[in-house]
Amino acid sequence: MSKTKIGVIGGSGVYDIDGLEGATWQAVETPWGAPSDEVLTGTLDGVEMAFLPRHARGHKLSPSTVPYRANIDALKRIGVTDVISVSACGSFREEMAPGDFVIVDQFIDRTFAREKSFFGTGCVAHVSVAHPTCPRLGAACFEAAEAEGITVHNGGTYLAMEGPQFSSLAESKMYRESWGCDVIGMTNMPEAKLAREAELCYASVAMITDYDSWHPDHGEVDVTKIIETLMGNSAKAKGLVARLPGILGADRAPCPHGCDRALEFAIITQPDARDPEVMAKLDAVAGRVL
Repeated sequence: MSKTKIGVIGGSGVYDIDGLEGATWQAVETPWGAPSDEVLTGTLDGVEMAFLPRHARGHKLSPSTVPYRANIDALKRIGVTDVISVSACGSFREEMAPGDFVIVDQFIDRTFAREKSFFGTGCVAHVSVAHPTCPRLGAACFEAAEAEGITVHNGGTYLAMEGPQFSSLAESKMYRESWGCDVIGMTNMPEAKLAREAELCYASVAMITDYDSWHPDHGEVDVTKIIETLMGNSAKAKGLVARLPGILGADRAPCPHGCDRALEFAIITQPDARDPEVMAKLDAVAGRVL
């Protein structure tokens, strides 16, 4: 039995956590560069918490320039065990309306301008992302959302686009009709893949702000309306996060789905062929197996 430490990566509109005891912003250095911002740490209901604003305070980073590897490494390095991603998204489903939340369980990754792995030349590894989110952690988020009175959908496929522009009408229709996606966003990839490589349980809470451009009554995506919905979603998200310590508890058993053992048989490079410089960079992410 270990101790739970919940890490929250806050997306658009979510830049801190309310009610943290002993709240302190701390700088974390990583071999992958600086994370998006300092990390806010403290305790909530007896459970350690860490909060990282994905776009930095003041929203300075675009989806393409978020330092995803540094962010995940920083959370792992300070002892986070469970990562909750909170992010804004558009909806492809009439029944998934602006203001609703979706507990994402699948992704289609259409990003192309981001580093997507901690591994590569010098130390090769292949982890499974067949089920890219943690069912246990997702269930906790769903329970917290329901308790908070949020209209929440349990499960959905998230189309991760590069951005920063929103979809064309043709793209929006394709993602919805041909590909069967439920929501669209710009930040959960490669974040979810990197969390798996770092053996961190990961859950995605997608906050719907709009219907994307497919909706016949919606027209083009209106940033003003998105921001208005975003502010309402932000308050809901903070309420959801505040309930998680009580649901997850301070004591933590091994993940029943194996998220915290994802590297067990993933590293392919033989020990005598591994690059020492690469190995040094993996000290936090893969230290358990290296």
